[in-house]
Amino acid sequence: MNTEIFKQMSNADINTIIDGSQPFVKLMTYYGCALREVETKLQVLNDEFKLTHDRNPIESIKSRIKTPQSIVDKLERRGIEANVSNPEEYIRTIERELFDIAGIRVICAFPDDIYKLAEQLISQDDITLIRTKDYILSPKPNGYRSLHLIISVPVFFSQQKRDMKVEVQIRTIAMDFWASLEHQIKYKREIPDQENIVAKLKACADDIARIDGEMMEIHRQLEASENRERQEDNLLSMLRKLDTPIS
Repeated sequence: MNTEIFKQMSNADINTIIDGSQPFVKLMTYYGCALREVETKLQVLNDEFKLTHDRNPIESIKSRIKTPQSIVDKLERRGIEANVSNPEEYIRTIERELFDIAGIRVICAFPDDIYKLAEQLISQDDITLIRTKDYILSPKPNGYRSLHLIISVPVFFSQQKRDMKVEVQIRTIAMDFWASLEHQIKYKREIPDQENIVAKLKACADDIARIDGEMMEIHRQLEASENRERQEDNLLSMLRKLDTPIS
């Protein structure tokens, strides 16, 4: 883990806790290893799906670990101040309070793929599902849609095993495009005609959900047609064998 990222923090007290803190460096390393574990699992599921369905459900996988400043800011919003006098206790607080330090975003083609992939991931015997937030069935008021899973995955080191929490967000290409634009707008300080833009974004989110559903239905029809053709080919092949004259 590169400790240079810790030096980006502006608050001197936070630097005292984080910068060069061996427990923090270890914790971030553990989270990085957990991300690799979960990403590998997702890649394996994607490869297996390709074998059985002749396509990949996953378009892309992106992972990230929260920056030290982001971690501290989130704890402060919860009323937990940086503890300069006891850095190690503060590190334990970080691990106990925050479930989204390590995050993976999985982009799928169709809404069906989201739920199939989530089910396959959490059914693995070494994965523990801690929490689910389904913003697809129940979108946020602004129109945001995505499936969020908080899971725990064991990471094996030379002398210990640690169960690490990872947040997995699964969404379609269209949902991700919308979320990226909404994120950019949210962090702009001054937006002219903000109410109108928010209303347009909400309308776009609803349109995207409708289009996602229609595209998924088209895909289902195509798959059903392909399955019928395969069944007909198999039947014809069997009939030809039966029609072979006995010598």
